[in-house]
Amino acid sequence: MNEDKNEEDEEQEMVEIFVMGKRYEVPEGLTIMTALEYAGYKFTRGCGCRGGFCGACSTVYRTEEDYKLKMDLACQTAVEDGMFLVQLPFMPAVREEYEIEKVDPEEHDNVLLDHYPEVARCVSCNTCTKSCPQDIEVMDYVQAALRGDIERTAELSFDCIQCGLCSIRCPADIKQYHMAQMARRIYSKYEQPDSDELAKRVKEIEEGKYDEEMEELANMAEEELKKRYDERDIVEEG
Repeated sequence: MNEDKNEEDEEQEMVEIFVMGKRYEVPEGLTIMTALEYAGYKFTRGCGCRGGFCGACSTVYRTEEDYKLKMDLACQTAVEDGMFLVQLPFMPAVREEYEIEKVDPEEHDNVLLDHYPEVARCVSCNTCTKSCPQDIEVMDYVQAALRGDIERTAELSFDCIQCGLCSIRCPADIKQYHMAQMARRIYSKYEQPDSDELAKRVKEIEEGKYDEEMEELANMAEEELKKRYDERDIVEEG
């Protein structure tokens, strides 16, 4: 089995990476996550959906002869020759506790600032934006929060996956992603217009309109379910 693996390695282009200072050779084209597993690391934390959605695999790395510190998701980033990396499965950023029923923005001058006062320390360095693997304009939504603009904060942070890389690089120790999550919750409860279509669909579900169809899907074989998913009609907006 080892001989087979060696033959495969010889056929593949290999790159040199360093994990916690230790040198490894791994096949070119692997993601950081799969390269770590190839090197013998077993994930007990810092590995979630593997699809770039959960934010669990935040990673910090440098590349050879480049002084810049880079941040990304291990499941989405390919290894490079001369990459020095470290896995950071947890960001120690404290999330403020609150009861959603008691954070009505109409009753506060700036409800986000009340719970995350460190937002006022923002120096507009834009490091948080540069750190974001989702290319979210993090500094812009922090500034919106500072102005008390909950809708704008929620809108700009909508694609946040809570990886925490913005927070770990922030010189002001702002918990951007937790604050933004609070903004989205407040906006959805207090400010977002009610959807007539949503109310209609909820009523249809409660009346059992989709029970038969859901039962069919629940009992469908896996391959048939995948085929149904691949062949579904997708309605594009606009």
